[in-house]
Amino acid sequence: MKLQPLFKTLKGKIIVITLGTTLLITLVTVAVCFNVFQSLLRRNQIQSVEFNLQLVANNVSSDMKDLVYFANWCRFNNDIVGYLETFHDKEPLAIVSKEDKGLRAVAINSFNRLKEEYYNTKPSRYITRLIISNTTTTNFLQILATSGETFSYKVSSLAELDMFRTLLSSPDYQWIGIVNDPFSQEKGPSVPIIPMARPIYNTFGANVIGWVYMSVSSNVIMDNLKSFPFPEDSRVYLTIGEACYLLHGSEFQEITPDYTILSREKVKDLDAGTLVEKIRMDNGKTETLITRSLGQKGWYLHQILSREQLEQQRKVYLLLIAGICAVILSLGFFMVYSLTKTINQPVSKIQKKIHEIAHGDFSRDDSIEWNHELGDIGRGINSLSRDVVSLMEKRIDDEKQKKDLEYQILQSQINPHFLYNTLNSIKWMATIQGVTGIAEMTTALARLLKRVAKGNSAMIPLKEELDLVKDYFLIQQYRYGGSISIEYNIESEDLYQCMIHRFSLQPIIENALFHGIEPKGSAGKITVDVHVQDREDGKDLNISVTDNGVGMTKETIEKALHQSPAKKSADFFRQVGIANVNQRIQYDYGPGYGISIESEPGVYTTMTILIPCVPMT
Repeated sequence: MKLQPLFKTLKGKIIVITLGTTLLITLVTVAVCFNVFQSLLRRNQIQSVEFNLQLVANNVSSDMKDLVYFANWCRFNNDIVGYLETFHDKEPLAIVSKEDKGLRAVAINSFNRLKEEYYNTKPSRYITRLIISNTTTTNFLQILATSGETFSYKVSSLAELDMFRTLLSSPDYQWIGIVNDPFSQEKGPSVPIIPMARPIYNTFGANVIGWVYMSVSSNVIMDNLKSFPFPEDSRVYLTIGEACYLLHGSEFQEITPDYTILSREKVKDLDAGTLVEKIRMDNGKTETLITRSLGQKGWYLHQILSREQLEQQRKVYLLLIAGICAVILSLGFFMVYSLTKTINQPVSKIQKKIHEIAHGDFSRDDSIEWNHELGDIGRGINSLSRDVVSLMEKRIDDEKQKKDLEYQILQSQINPHFLYNTLNSIKWMATIQGVTGIAEMTTALARLLKRVAKGNSAMIPLKEELDLVKDYFLIQQYRYGGSISIEYNIESEDLYQCMIHRFSLQPIIENALFHGIEPKGSAGKITVDVHVQDREDGKDLNISVTDNGVGMTKETIEKALHQSPAKKSADFFRQVGIANVNQRIQYDYGPGYGISIESEPGVYTTMTILIPCVPMT
């Protein structure tokens, strides 16, 4: 009964949510960490095995490449080929006449050259026997790993072995696996070797004149494996050709593969030469097999991942996960304690301040600005109160400025009737007296004043604004004696009906005349271009006014766009300046619209008005 009110309070809810979240995070952390660690453990184990197999493979591949290179050297060396060609059909050298010193010299020179290359071959220690013989086996050169070794097995008997014939007749080096050395003593221990045999051709490569036989000790592989410890429950296999061997102690035992490949796995960050496969052993267990090529065709080294090693590492990670969970739970209980101790008073004060703001009290309250997260909320509330006050004041100021701008425009309007009638009388007097210039200028001024006083509408069609500009420019042409000209480029007749702010083009034309062309002291030209540009949700009207006057600096541009005239001018048009036009456009359409100025001092100035294209309704 006492717990029920607790769950209805914010404090109680925070406690429940914090504890529930902590438990949920703990469970998720355990699940995620277990799966991630499990995956990482297995991948790390695979990478570790791959690294060991890669080192072995690189060493074995390097040694075998050198041995194959040496065997090929024996087949194509000129001294060796010359020796076989010389003794191709000769009697054994032992019964050749002692007077025939030339034959002996050839044999000795060839043997010395063979020994020299043999000792220059880095992995020559793995060559247990090397024989180079003619096809009749009557004459041959031989190098033994153990000097002084005697044997009863004849070279001619080697040539009759099926193993030898298979190797010799193959189109390339053929690997039949690890066999017992046929030259081993009958009563002595058998020596495991990897046999190699290839034919030797004459100088022109047309006929077989002999062969080379090399027996390579299986230590070429075993020596590299000795430096890597393998877990007891892991198995290492060697594949050479079609033969499969199991590493047992310090030797390879030929076996029939005791596993079946189920599928191939993809593991990230492994070398392209590494293969990971899922296999089923004959006893029914599923294992992971890592395979690495040893460089020669059909040579592969395989290792089964150790389950015992994986379990040992898994225990370490489980202890680490348990520690993480303990830390998370401890932090959760500490959070509950801290929140229950520090949250009540700040929340109450914040609630009180929000209630005051709702009733119109926007005063600052420093007591809700603590040095913690709730203090940030308090500072945000105080800042919000200040911003609301500032926003209301700014809104009032903006409305006042807008009214002031509209009032300035209304101030520019003068009583047209008296001036219009007076100018009309001047026009007819000038026409009667034949002063056409005065008549045209007076007519233009009358139309201009009539349009000024026509109404107080803020928006007018583009055509009316251009007509006002034309009358204004005609008056200025007479003032400057015809040294100025203006050109209009309107993209489409439809644009004349687009709405534009009243008195927005005239200040720009005036600026081009008085601040661009007049200081230049020579004839000038103004170009007005009007076109439409598309946007995502409509079209914009682009009006650019370009003059070839003295140009403007960056400071002058900034001043023209943001500063109103300091004092009233005698010319009523100058009451509506460029800054005034820019502000009116941005008040109505936002900061994305208005006037932009581009200029190059001494060359040109272009003022561009960008407003939404709104047709007259």
